[in-house]
Amino acid sequence: MFEDYEKRKRRQVSLTRSMLDYGMGIIILLIGIFFFFRDKFDLDINRGLPPDSTDKVMGVVSMIYGSWRIYRGYQKKYFK
Repeated sequence: MFEDYEKRKRRQVSLTRSMLDYGMGIIILLIGIFFFFRDKFDLDINRGLPPDSTDKVMGVVSMIYGSWRIYRGYQKKYFK
């Protein structure tokens, strides 16, 4: 009985952490895409702070990290 409870609890924690990784990964990935393609948008902030190479680097790093979070949510190796 105790083993069933522990198995159910681990499955629930794994599902919760997986959904958190998916959600945060998608948000971070979208932020990275925004930073990478910021020069293509006509925004008021682009007039005051023009896009430069720092935005591209930040966009690439954010896209890599967001993709890794999505992959970690797919992998679900939280208790190993």
